[in-house]
Amino acid sequence: MNGEHGIRQPHLSHRSQSVRLLARSAHGLLGMSALVFALVLAPLGGLVGSSTLNAMPRQKKEDKERQKKRKTELSEVYKKWLEEDVRWIITEEERAAFLKLETDEEREQFIEQFWLRRDPNPDTEENEYREEHYRRIAYANERFSSGIPGWKTDRGRIYIMFGPPDSIESHPAGGTYDRPIWEGGGTTSTYPFEVWFYRYIEGVGSGIEIEFVDPTMTGEYRIARSPDEKDALLFVPGAGLTLAEQLGLASKADRPFFSPGNRERYPLMHQRVQDQPFERLQLLANLQRPPRVKFNDLATLADAKLEVEFDVLPFQMRVDFVRITESSILTLITVLMENQDLSFKNEGGYNVATVNIHGRIRPVTGRRPQIFEDVVTQRYTDDVFDQGVKQKSIYQRQVTLPPGHYVIDLVIRDVNSGRTGVVHHGIQVPKYAEGQLSTSSLILAERIEPLHGRVAAGPFVLGNLKVRPNVNTIFRRGDPVGIYLQIYNPGVDQTTLRPAVDVEYLLLRDGREVMRFKEDGQNGLTRFLTQQIVLARTLSTEALAAGTYTLKIRITDHVAQQTIEPTATFTITERKEN
Repeated sequence: MNGEHGIRQPHLSHRSQSVRLLARSAHGLLGMSALVFALVLAPLGGLVGSSTLNAMPRQKKEDKERQKKRKTELSEVYKKWLEEDVRWIITEEERAAFLKLETDEEREQFIEQFWLRRDPNPDTEENEYREEHYRRIAYANERFSSGIPGWKTDRGRIYIMFGPPDSIESHPAGGTYDRPIWEGGGTTSTYPFEVWFYRYIEGVGSGIEIEFVDPTMTGEYRIARSPDEKDALLFVPGAGLTLAEQLGLASKADRPFFSPGNRERYPLMHQRVQDQPFERLQLLANLQRPPRVKFNDLATLADAKLEVEFDVLPFQMRVDFVRITESSILTLITVLMENQDLSFKNEGGYNVATVNIHGRIRPVTGRRPQIFEDVVTQRYTDDVFDQGVKQKSIYQRQVTLPPGHYVIDLVIRDVNSGRTGVVHHGIQVPKYAEGQLSTSSLILAERIEPLHGRVAAGPFVLGNLKVRPNVNTIFRRGDPVGIYLQIYNPGVDQTTLRPAVDVEYLLLRDGREVMRFKEDGQNGLTRFLTQQIVLARTLSTEALAAGTYTLKIRITDHVAQQTIEPTATFTITERKEN
C-alpha cells in the first residue's frame, strides 16, 4: 500500500524507517511472520526506547507500593479505635500486629479477638470487660475533662486502666496543708491535689498511692513525681518550710526532688519506702504498662477439666475461710511450690524462676465465675542460689464469696520449663448463722507477725496481722507452730460487758493428751472484741518428738452455754543437719 490509494502514510522517525527497511530486507529470509513482527514494532519505535523499557519494572514496583499503601492505610474508624478507644489497654505487641494488617476484614477479626482475649466469661453473650471499659471511658470524659477530653488526662488514664480507687483524699481548693512527717512536717499552702489509694493493682503492687496535682488551677490534674509538686510555696523564700528547714538543719534552696541523699539532708523527714525517689519512679513506670492480658492457654486447660499427665509441676493448695459478714466470706486460697521443682534461668546476674497462675472459682449453680491471674517470681544471686533452691514459694489469693458450693479450677505453669499443674477442687463456703457461736478456719501458720503500721492490704494480711499458712502442715522440730483463729458471736457478760469465754488448747498424739493450756489473753497477739475474738499465738515444738499431732481448741461460751472444738492436724519432723 502507498499514497496513491488515498491512505495517508504516518510520519515515521528515522528509527522507525530503519526498522521498516530491516523488515523488508528480511522478507525473503524470514518469511511473512518476521515482516509482521517488524511492522508491529515499527509504530512503537518512537515510544519504546531503551530508557522506557528500563522504566517499566520501576513503574510496576511503584504501582504495587501505592496499592499496598492504599490497603494498609487506616480509616478514621480504626484510627479512633487504636488511638482513643484502647489506647491505654492495648499492648505494644498487639499495636504492632494491628498496624501490619492490610484489609478491613483482618482488622475486624483482630478487634473481635482483642476483646475475646479479655472476656472474663466467654460463655455469656456479653463481654463484661468491654462493657466496663467503655463505661470507664464515659465516666472519665464526664468527670475529668479540663479543656481536653477526660480520657486523655492522667486521672482518666489511671481510672480507665485500673478502675475506681478504693479511696480518694481530695483537696479541690488546695490551701493550708500540714505535711505528714514523711513529707518533712511543717505547714505550707498547696495547689489543688488528690491522692488515690488502691489496695492492690495486679502487676503493680499492694498499697498503691497515686498523687495528682493541678498546678495550673485549670482542673487538669497531673501525676506528681514528687510530694513537693503540690507545694505552692516551694519557690517562695522563707515560706512553707519543713521542720528540718525551720530548725536550720536543712536549706529550702537545696530541697531534693529526686536526690538519693535526702535522708541525710533531711534528718527529720523519715520517708516511707514508697516515697523514696527510685520507688516512685518504679511505680510510675509500672503505671504506664497496659493491664496484662490473661493467660489464654492456661484458661483453656482450666476449661478442659483435664489433668496433665506429663511434665507435671507439683504443688499443694489449701483453702481457709474468714467471716466478713453473714453473707460475705473471705476465702483464702494458698498455694505452695518447692523451689527445687522450678526451673531457674539466669537473667542479668540473677537466677530467676517465673510461674504463671490462672484460677477460676465456679459456683455450682452456674452463676458467673470469678477469675484471677498472677505471676510468681523467685530470684536469687549466685551466692545464695544453693540455699534459695531449697526453700519454698508460697502464693495466696483472697476473694470474697457468698456462702455456697464452688469449684476451684487452678492451673500453674513454670514459664521456663513449661511444666504445668492443674487441680479442680470443690469447696463449701460456710454460712455463719447470726448469734450462733462459730469460728473461722483454724489456720496453722509458719509465721504470724504484726504489721506495725504498714498498709493492711495484700496477700496473707488478716486485720492488723500477716499470717502465712503452712500449706502442708509439716513443721521442723524447733520451729514454732503459729495458731490463728477467729471466734464469732461470743456471748457478752452484762456485768463486765466483755465476752465470757474460756479458750483451752489441747495437744494430742495417738489420742493421748500431750499438752494442755488456757488462753490468758496476754501471750501472743490475741484480741478480745465485742462480737469477735481473734486468737493469734505460737506453740513451741522444742519438747515435742517427731510425729503427727492433733491440736484441739475447746471454746466454752458461759453466757450462751455453748461449746465448740475446732481441730487441726500437723506433723513434726526432725531438723536436718546441713
